[in-house]
Amino acid sequence: IGIAGFVLRQASAMSTSTTSKYKGAVVFLHGLGDSPAGWSSIEQVLPSIRPSLQDKIKYSFPAAPTIPITINGGMEMPGWFDLFDWPIAVGSKDDEEGLLRSISQIEEAVEKIQRDEGIPKSKIVVGGFSQGGAAALLAAYRAKGKDKTFEPYAGCVGLSAWLTLPESLQVPQEAAEKTPLLWCHGRYDDKVLFEQQSFGVAKLKESGVKVTDTSYDIGHESHPEEMAAFADFLEAALLGDGENPNTGSEL
Repeated sequence: IGIAGFVLRQASAMSTSTTSKYKGAVVFLHGLGDSPAGWSSIEQVLPSIRPSLQDKIKYSFPAAPTIPITINGGMEMPGWFDLFDWPIAVGSKDDEEGLLRSISQIEEAVEKIQRDEGIPKSKIVVGGFSQGGAAALLAAYRAKGKDKTFEPYAGCVGLSAWLTLPESLQVPQEAAEKTPLLWCHGRYDDKVLFEQQSFGVAKLKESGVKVTDTSYDIGHESHPEEMAAFADFLEAALLGDGENPNTGSEL
């Protein structure tokens, strides 16, 4: 499910020229069965809300691989990892192999931005909607192996997302200190149940993550106020003075 049909005042298209002086970047992952086109309009929507973002943020919208999805009878569709339970409630089974594969794809997108634009990971926000948001959360807050250096992101955005592999959650101290989270969710979400937000937020706060959690009277979809919160978060995380943005809770 993308942002199609969600109408906001549109700003002029942002430049993606490699000569632009970007202040940061966003890597945003679409949901199950969708494509990058489903969410690419945020490149115009977000700066229409916060003009300070105009021409200063590089956007990347990776495409999920086409894989068999168990809840879809094994039929293939774009997905970051397999799903075994529907709706997705707290305690739903996780596809660890697929999740780790999705993290690798996120890291490839981040490395491309670093290589092509010279933007450090500390100035990159990773986020996504639904399944894409679940993958983004894991990429931002999962510890790496002992022989690998962990570099924190500037922030993480989960829209209608959920926390996967919660039993093995080990948030690196660097992520807890330097990667704030914005988690937005619909109170009437019948696909990724609303209970997932309070569960995930509590687990991450226990690990020291600074979380802003907002909710809206919607289902599994987007909302204008959610986009406004997203724009505010990006402005603070990428263009701010280095302080963690939006550290309160509005749930």
